[in-house]
Amino acid sequence: MATVSEPQRGLLGGMLVWFLLIHLVLAVSLIPFELPGPEDNGRCKEPCGAFKASLSQAKSIGGSSLGNVNARTLPKYTTDNETSGVPWGESTIDTNPYTDPPDTGRVVSKTLVISKGVLAPDGVKRNVLLINESFPGPLLEANWGDTFNITVINNLDEGTTLHWHGFLQKGTQVYDGVPSVQQCPIAPGASFTYTFKADLYGTSWYHSHYSSQYSEGLFGPMVIHGPLQPGVSYDEDLGPIFLSDWMHVDYFKVVENVLSVHPFNLSVNFARVGPNTTNATVPISENLLINGKNNFNCSNAFPGQICTENAGLAKFNFEPSKTYRLRLINSAGDATLKFSIDEHMMTVFANDFVPVVPYNTTIVTLSVGQRTDVLVTATGKNSSSYYMRANTTHICSNVFTTEVDAVVLYPGADANALPDSIPYNMTWDNCTGDALTTTVPYVPQPALPSAFTQTVFMKFEQNASGVYHFLMNGVNFVGDYNDPLLNQVYDHNLTFQPDWNVYGFNNHSAMRLVLYNYVPVPHPMHLHGHNMRVLDIGRGTWDGSIANPANPQRRDVQNMEVGNATDPSYLVIEFDADNPGMWPFHCHIVWHLSGGMYLNILELPQLIDQKAIPAVTAQTCRAWDAYTASNVPDDIDSGV
Repeated sequence: MATVSEPQRGLLGGMLVWFLLIHLVLAVSLIPFELPGPEDNGRCKEPCGAFKASLSQAKSIGGSSLGNVNARTLPKYTTDNETSGVPWGESTIDTNPYTDPPDTGRVVSKTLVISKGVLAPDGVKRNVLLINESFPGPLLEANWGDTFNITVINNLDEGTTLHWHGFLQKGTQVYDGVPSVQQCPIAPGASFTYTFKADLYGTSWYHSHYSSQYSEGLFGPMVIHGPLQPGVSYDEDLGPIFLSDWMHVDYFKVVENVLSVHPFNLSVNFARVGPNTTNATVPISENLLINGKNNFNCSNAFPGQICTENAGLAKFNFEPSKTYRLRLINSAGDATLKFSIDEHMMTVFANDFVPVVPYNTTIVTLSVGQRTDVLVTATGKNSSSYYMRANTTHICSNVFTTEVDAVVLYPGADANALPDSIPYNMTWDNCTGDALTTTVPYVPQPALPSAFTQTVFMKFEQNASGVYHFLMNGVNFVGDYNDPLLNQVYDHNLTFQPDWNVYGFNNHSAMRLVLYNYVPVPHPMHLHGHNMRVLDIGRGTWDGSIANPANPQRRDVQNMEVGNATDPSYLVIEFDADNPGMWPFHCHIVWHLSGGMYLNILELPQLIDQKAIPAVTAQTCRAWDAYTASNVPDDIDSGV
């Protein structure tokens, strides 16, 4: 266990205050390039004239059908046979999914092949990581209570894993997909079959948890059909809508920049990452995408990059008076995003895997990893078109482009004309979105007065080698791909290296984490194996108050506000000791995670059954050991 020390105030404090000041004035001449103004945002400039795509779907996002007006709508549930009633049987919206999920006996099998390819999602041609030749990867769809059986084949020249974001994995913790924690990486040419229950329902995604691979395209959507709240109904389910940021170089190039040794000077080190960049300690994403698509102003491309103007925007069909379900997913590496559809109202009815009491809004804020399910009634007119937008700001995200657009088309609309719709006003008084009291879980669960409390200080410092990295209670996490921590627990060895950053419940029935952020950037914090109760967020020192203590917001990702050395932001979360395993808790910004902003929660180790280790886990470690015996992985970051 790490020793909690008081916040440092000296040189680090001065550096972080300077960091914050720079973050607030990114658009001025201190940085070595000109950030786009509101009139262009890095997108193609006039005479774009129209948004007829210059690139085919195959050249922009491969085999994916997302972003295409012909993409299929989703059913209310999937079935192999004609059935009476719903597949999840007598379970309802009021059923507690944490204690009593259904078991349909149905198995959903899928094979996912991971490979490299070349695509141009925004017109800039680059290497990408693909799943079944698609970016984003294919939809995985099931009913609440089904069991997934997913075989992943690694055709890369490096290791990989897949994580199934937000699932509880009760009894199947070895399939959570985090290398060095629950499994060894899948070696090149090898495969691994993940088997786990769809124990929660709603919208989620899967992604690589090996280094920062998912920022290069290694992710896809998951939809678990389940019950709806009374009064929630819709005509069509338009399926997943991915909101992402996007680099124009390979992920490893970015990681090399983030973890390189050089003097820290934000006028130089806060930078875009091109093919020849070496000093971007704080990397800036080049673009934003909706379902893998956007345009890019090719005059801003790096020398030598092949760029096509007007690559193409994602498009969606609406019919007047119909109500649509949209499944919003923030799959960015860094960006906090605000989603809206010009001149249309939305009704939020689920956040992450948690149904909430429905409420209306014009703007939905999503930090990295978060999902929101909304209903939109088509109030537009025939022959009209409207922009669908995702926006961000330099305060909450490290980006070059601050807006991405898609297009909603009504019958008779000119599919190649620019909409003239009116956007909503975007305000950025915080990076966390709606107040905690706004999102009320439909199935109540109170905060607990007797939870064990652990305080965690989050900082950004330079180590003895000259590398800047992130610390949680003074520890920078570094994993061992060849020796997953869960294997050690199975062997009843509960003595851990300090840099594995392992915490326990101290025999309590619940744990409360009080996190203080001394870094002038937000942190979307993600807990595996649980939906956490979000008790409070704010600045300064937590005073013990709880937002809606009888039924606080629950989700698996919660963003923290920007902090600084003298006025930290804080986040207070709570979760029950009801899921034996070694569960990761980390910032979901890929570069922060690569930089070690990670800790482990060891939960009920006495109940982790040694017999539960499947043979495929040991086989995967043997294959990885054999691969690394003659190949040295480029393992320069935390590994997760």
